[in-house]
Amino acid sequence: GKRSDFHKENLIQLRRLQQELGGRKIPFLGPSARGFQQLWDSSYSGLALRKSCSLPAELHSRVQAALLTLRRKGCLLKDLVRIRDRDVFTAVSRALVGEPGHTYRYLDTRLFAIPWHSEDTEVKRQNCCDPDLRDACKALWELNTFLCSDVSQIKEGDREDSKNSEGGDSESRQSEEGDTESKHSEEWDIESKHSEEGGSGCSQPSSPQACTGPVKFNVTLLNYMDPAQMSHLKEEPYYGMGKMAVGWHHDENLITHSPVAVYNYSCHDDKGKVKEKRERKSIKKIFDLLKKNGRGECSEGGSGEKSCWRIGLKVAWDIHTPGLMLPLESGDCYYMRDDLNSTHQHCVLAGETPRFSSTHRVAECSKGTLTYIQSRCQEALSNLHTDPETGSHSLVTLQPTALQHCEEIHNEVEFEWLRQYWFQGQRYARFCSWWSRPMEQLEKDWKLMETMTMLFLATVEEEGQEEEGRREMAETLLSALTDRHQQRQTWRDRCHSSLAQTLPPEEAPVDRPFWGVDDPGMPLPFDLAEIISRVESLLWR
Repeated sequence: GKRSDFHKENLIQLRRLQQELGGRKIPFLGPSARGFQQLWDSSYSGLALRKSCSLPAELHSRVQAALLTLRRKGCLLKDLVRIRDRDVFTAVSRALVGEPGHTYRYLDTRLFAIPWHSEDTEVKRQNCCDPDLRDACKALWELNTFLCSDVSQIKEGDREDSKNSEGGDSESRQSEEGDTESKHSEEWDIESKHSEEGGSGCSQPSSPQACTGPVKFNVTLLNYMDPAQMSHLKEEPYYGMGKMAVGWHHDENLITHSPVAVYNYSCHDDKGKVKEKRERKSIKKIFDLLKKNGRGECSEGGSGEKSCWRIGLKVAWDIHTPGLMLPLESGDCYYMRDDLNSTHQHCVLAGETPRFSSTHRVAECSKGTLTYIQSRCQEALSNLHTDPETGSHSLVTLQPTALQHCEEIHNEVEFEWLRQYWFQGQRYARFCSWWSRPMEQLEKDWKLMETMTMLFLATVEEEGQEEEGRREMAETLLSALTDRHQQRQTWRDRCHSSLAQTLPPEEAPVDRPFWGVDDPGMPLPFDLAEIISRVESLLWR
């Protein structure tokens, strides 16, 4: 299909670039390298850095306490995502916090937002979280409010104050091993759907909205990683930047050209301030080392460079522009603005301390909010008539396009919402009950749609109707049922995969809705193979 063609093209392009590189590393510049500022201005102008001292101290302490609360409560979990038809755990643990009823979809996985409790949130379901969690979410909302106004104000070309140092230009280093395809075939990043290099696999609407006017981030994806717990982190393959916590990617499923704002917090274990001192020292050490070497790479000998967290940036599909490496201190924020997220890729390079990031986004939510899917359900159910006397059901119209529309909504609510929720979304219900009732209601609506499909089937199988009309209806029904049958099997497999089996019960995927062959409450069977062959045989007559 389209996806695998895209994948093939990317692989061909990737191989071409790797051949051209012939195993050499591409140079990259760090803050003290000569030409760093110039490179930032010319090739990375969409990146802006806010040093931690320019955020209110009170905000820092509230946000950092909030992140620690979420970690303490066990709210940060690894996602079981799908890459090239394989299930993979993310290296980072995460949670989505945002506008009530919003979701964020990446790598065939829908995350359901824990609502941030803003001042103006409507009162309903206000007590969905315990007070600690509510305060934590509210602090993240305050950070979001700050970032929304700050990202709009920050001037073009705002940078950290780094003086360009004297010294030679960065040279590219030889790599011992060839940069072969086989070596990097596993280099596919967790957030970049089709390839480590390529398109983000955004499910954009047909005419994507572009971001204009004041910025309103609607969700933040929180990430957490403790490098000490990670037995294996991949080396950054193209530049030799060091170990990656998150590989090269574009953030997906965002409004076109909308900015992304990231708050960075390297937290301390019991040694507390000692680590912070060490981290500041190590950043200084990097800058000094770079000054001494006069080159963009951290020389392998320096022990300092690997202990602080950094971000790497590169121009997508470009092996000639040097990469940019930016060390982050705890409390720093960086902004990716304009089209930086679509034209460039970024990666996160692991330091030594555990680290949180709060990544604020304008998620493309045209099909991703609770109100959207509720209104879709109402559209479908408007074609179901219930007799007030007997309670028996019938379809209002048998017009093929109307029936097709209903069956599409049926599949959407089942696979984009119910199964996504029970696969992973329900893990958060023990912390926050916001989604519990709406999901029950969606399941009731979906069950009525099962009745609608049963009525549709009965109509198609009815004797004595003109062949032309029956044929068109049968084809419409067959296409919806085939899709439904395949997707149910895929979700069954995902729920019972070997990785899913490793999870504790409260985090394990639930294969729901699922029902046995003789469930009297269900109008149609779970397994549709037999019904599909019945409809096919009608078409062969």
